[in-house]
Amino acid sequence: MQTVLNADELNESKQAPPVEGVIPVILKRWSPRSFADREVSPALLRNLFEVARWAPSSFNEQQWRFLVGRRGSATYDKIFQVLGDFNKKWARLAPVLVLDVAKSKFTQSGRDNRVAYYDLGAAASYLCLQAAALGLAAHQMEGFDTEAARKAFAIPADYIVGTVIALGYLGEPGALGDEQMIQKELAPRTRKPLTEIVYLEWGKAAEI
Repeated sequence: MQTVLNADELNESKQAPPVEGVIPVILKRWSPRSFADREVSPALLRNLFEVARWAPSSFNEQQWRFLVGRRGSATYDKIFQVLGDFNKKWARLAPVLVLDVAKSKFTQSGRDNRVAYYDLGAAASYLCLQAAALGLAAHQMEGFDTEAARKAFAIPADYIVGTVIALGYLGEPGALGDEQMIQKELAPRTRKPLTEIVYLEWGKAAEI
């Protein structure tokens, strides 16, 4: 069995290698599953969503909406209940659960907004980066019943359901209580090389 690091040691091990010119918080951000038994203040939550609302969007539509549940609230319980079984095992530790959705049509014209999901992702990314900057942890997940979520919150038909985000302070890996999840928590962060994702032509790496 692998030696379990404490929260501080784990967080340090997850920091990406420094890259000249890259904003440090981008290298710092990662997606844990273990959260400390510590509440997130309303002021910090407000700060996160203040950052999210300044994300870019097509025609400045700002089509994102966030349903925010703090532990003990009806909103939290509704979000938790629609999670998949695996995610329930660890998300129970998070003091905040957020369901994000986006309007799928432009308000002014009524035509389909094909980048609605893209723009929602930008707002969620802003939120997660700000969380890292504030010493918080965030984990986005797609493992939940989107139709059950739509029904639970009476989400209008012209809104698409995005992800659930677990928010809180980083907890001890051992608190997960499941060997498989602990190993996932301890696993090194990896990324594909630029040659696999930045092209000059399809399949041909850009010379940068």
